[in-house]
Amino acid sequence: MKTHRLISLIAISFLFLWQASAMAANSLAIIPDPPTLPAKAHVLMDFNSGKILSSQNMDEHLEPASLTKLMLMYVVNKELQAGNIKLTDVVRISENAWKAEGSRMFIEVNKEVTVDELIHGVIIQSGNDASIALAEHAAGTEQGFVDLMNSYAASLGMTNSHFGDVNGMPHDNHYTTAHDLAILTRAIITEFPPEIYAIHAQKWFTYNGIKQPNRNRLLWSDPSVDGLKTGHTEGAGYCLVASSVKNNMRLISVLLGAESDNSRAEQSQRLLSYGFRFFETHKLYAAGDTLNQARLWMGQVSSLPLGVKQDIYVTIPQGQYKNLQASLNVDKVIKAPVSQGQNLGKLEVKLGDALVVDTPLVALSDSPKGGIWRRFSDYVSMRASQLIGSSST
Repeated sequence: MKTHRLISLIAISFLFLWQASAMAANSLAIIPDPPTLPAKAHVLMDFNSGKILSSQNMDEHLEPASLTKLMLMYVVNKELQAGNIKLTDVVRISENAWKAEGSRMFIEVNKEVTVDELIHGVIIQSGNDASIALAEHAAGTEQGFVDLMNSYAASLGMTNSHFGDVNGMPHDNHYTTAHDLAILTRAIITEFPPEIYAIHAQKWFTYNGIKQPNRNRLLWSDPSVDGLKTGHTEGAGYCLVASSVKNNMRLISVLLGAESDNSRAEQSQRLLSYGFRFFETHKLYAAGDTLNQARLWMGQVSSLPLGVKQDIYVTIPQGQYKNLQASLNVDKVIKAPVSQGQNLGKLEVKLGDALVVDTPLVALSDSPKGGIWRRFSDYVSMRASQLIGSSST
């Protein structure tokens, strides 16, 4: 009787420990709701995976104010990369640029300023005059440059944006969204040379004897923040696009329509803190790495390496990396010829019942047809294996 009782107690103890362990594991997956923010719209996005961790009215058309200059700088960078303009180019300042209203770099009409200086004036000082000067230098006229901005916005998939000027002053048919600005910011961080992107983290810039601060307050309060841009008009409210890096994880926050300068900084900090506290990002697979050697029929070789076209990142709740489950679904019959990049299956990664990655498996190399004998012998072998497979089901 005592033995049975002891066994029962041990069983109950093990059951209790198992339940406690399961509860502890499950508790790791509990994520509180994102902070409720008193702004018109916001987005919090992981840079590497593109996963949106928090959003509010993210696709609502809103005035971007000086966040417009992010689009301006994206196009300027493209023109630099194409060799159409250079950092050392000397720009003669037009009267149109000199008389620009709003925030200014304080360039003077008919004076010569380098493209490099104008870029600093746009990014750090948010100079409307510098913005127009850059636009005129790169495209001849401000309107010509605006056309480039809208063309590049469309190519980036910014489907809810349209720009009417280069600096964000109130203008008919000039709008964007928090989501589109996050897409743009990802592109800026990815495509800008490090020395250009690093300008966003500079706190001060002096031109014409006038020293002006970067208006992004987070640069002073949070050393992990390295950009990007503030904006403000009466209609747009106070806006801020910020990016921060901690523990190999980069987050992008977009906040539109806050009530004050302090508020936009505080709310952006709350978003970033929420993301870093409750989520983690992992690189699962690198572009070009072989994930599978598939059987290739009728080719010059009998196996074909399969992988993914781009690096695969996943953003998941803290502590859940060990619970990820990956599966490769390869096409049953793969015949030569095969072209590099051809879709030949699918990679899936799940966290519990949630599908967190669903991307094609592709051929990592070309594989032409084999010779006549190889094709004949593979055909016979393939048919035999298919017959064996059908008879066993």
